[in-house]
Amino acid sequence: MLLSNYGSRRRFLAGRAAPLAARAAADQNKDKLPLVSKRLEKAFLAPGNKPNALQAVPDGLWILDQESPNKVHKVRYQDGSVLVDLLTESQGGSGITYGDGALWIASTLTLKILKVDPKTGKTLASFDTPGAGKPRFGPPRGDRGAHGLEWVNGKYWVAVPPADAIYQIEPNTGKVLHRIPGPGTRSHGLAWADGHLWCVETFDRAIYKIDPTDGRLVAKIQITKQDPGLHGLTYAKGVFWYCDADSHWVCRLV
Repeated sequence: MLLSNYGSRRRFLAGRAAPLAARAAADQNKDKLPLVSKRLEKAFLAPGNKPNALQAVPDGLWILDQESPNKVHKVRYQDGSVLVDLLTESQGGSGITYGDGALWIASTLTLKILKVDPKTGKTLASFDTPGAGKPRFGPPRGDRGAHGLEWVNGKYWVAVPPADAIYQIEPNTGKVLHRIPGPGTRSHGLAWADGHLWCVETFDRAIYKIDPTDGRLVAKIQITKQDPGLHGLTYAKGVFWYCDADSHWVCRLV
């Protein structure tokens, strides 16, 4: 029994060490990544007080306001004018996506991922956030949950900074299907393009192109210190859109 327990503990520790080793290797190579050239355009100022996440759909952009209780606005691509204004049950939300006829919101302060009715804002289902815990940045504080969300082929991906990980989730059960390392301490918005995940790392002021099979960093988009900061991220018709919770700007990368 002792040998069995020891073997199980070694496998457990090895399982935890593998993502950390992959992340350490990725950090060493960030400066050597190919740069994806994009021109930044300030599109419009977002509604709400702290636009922290966004998701593209055919008829507009969903933007999540982090101020609790969180509102969600759907706005026009052309000018940011509001089409829909919903109050949700999310608290301190940092991620939003759309799939299976519903909004999915990362309620960061309650450590939940919410399935939300896009017509009423009411919660249809609630799931525990995998990897929730103490963030590794900022002043000491309580546990925190997820940041970015992205729906891909009937599943969703979620970035969870306390775990330094991005998880693929089965939406009906909340079961973790796959885990890869995040690109840094403060992984934020997620998007899907060209068969890859793209993830914001807010502190790096960069968007990393990530191999979804193993978390390998493939390339990056780098913004400058003078540009609005990176929080939420989405992709539509060949264009990355991002929002900055501090300046309120929604920007295009074309």
